[in-house]
Amino acid sequence: MSKNILKNNQESVMQIKKVISTIIFITAPSLALYGCRFDSSNKSQTIAYSNYLTDNSPRLGIIAAFGQEADLLISSTEDKKQYIINGRKFVTGQLEKTSVVITISGISMTNAAMTTQMMADHFQLKGIVFSGIAGSLNPKLNIGDVVIAQNWIAPNEVYYANDSELPAACGQAGDISCLGLKLDLTTPPYQTQYLRQTNVINEKNYNNIALSTQIDGVDSPIAFGEMKTDFAVDAKMLAIAKNSAPTTQTQLESICQNKNTCYQPQIVFSQRGVSGGAFLANTDYRDYLHKTLSGDVVDMETTAVAQVAYANNIPFIAFRSLSDLAGADHDPNVAVFFGSGIAQRNAAKLTMAFVQQWHLE
Repeated sequence: MSKNILKNNQESVMQIKKVISTIIFITAPSLALYGCRFDSSNKSQTIAYSNYLTDNSPRLGIIAAFGQEADLLISSTEDKKQYIINGRKFVTGQLEKTSVVITISGISMTNAAMTTQMMADHFQLKGIVFSGIAGSLNPKLNIGDVVIAQNWIAPNEVYYANDSELPAACGQAGDISCLGLKLDLTTPPYQTQYLRQTNVINEKNYNNIALSTQIDGVDSPIAFGEMKTDFAVDAKMLAIAKNSAPTTQTQLESICQNKNTCYQPQIVFSQRGVSGGAFLANTDYRDYLHKTLSGDVVDMETTAVAQVAYANNIPFIAFRSLSDLAGADHDPNVAVFFGSGIAQRNAAKLTMAFVQQWHLE
């Protein structure tokens, strides 16, 4: 019986590979129009586009997660001009002597990605700053702290298996390439959820083979660009943030439960931030993200913004004010924090301090 099962599995893998082979054969001509190569001749013509749909002036893009923070930044912007694009408001002008365009992302990954791509299509962006409120993954951090992560990851990009055995969808343990997917084998799974890498294509990598699979004994390309686990913030922007942090931190508003109990928020530079479409209220998963992925902050937008920025070769950085410990019991400080507007004002102060330093650079 075990021989029959093995034979059936092998036949299933071969059927999958034949389907993939057919898909590649059919779609290759159309994909070539986007500059992807499927042979060594690479005869497809690549056209570079430099015109932007709305404004060709070089600008720093600022995306806020909440309206109040955006309003604070817009109120400090001079020479304002407003554009309504597909129902979304974009405001251009001068902030701290820097040409900027400001908008709101909308909640969750898809809205954030669409807004960022829309901004990149319509305005010439020299960088993107994203800021807003987020949950903490690190019990040692405090409500009000502002986290600036060096990398952002989307752990919801997974292969959800039936059991704890390493997936072998394409015949060998760890190989899921015939599905057009690749596991991140350096990261332990959460239960039976195995982290996948994300395929990203931009003008620098579009001609590289990112993933191949064996089809009829031939190593065949199945994805172009590159496969990435997370997205790093821009090194120059991170250096600017570090330079401006000491002065800005002293200007952040304190969070007070009463007249005698106050906390002065800190600006924290961390290894990794985490984003996903799910609202995180589970302590076990929170601990996994913190201990296994080294995540300190979790939200529902930033990694989407980071990926779109990377795909468009736009430098990116994010500032996130901590509102609570994800999955923790009710904390009265959270209501105080949200209702006071302190998070939005502090995020706006940090953004403006960054913009001022960006201008000086």
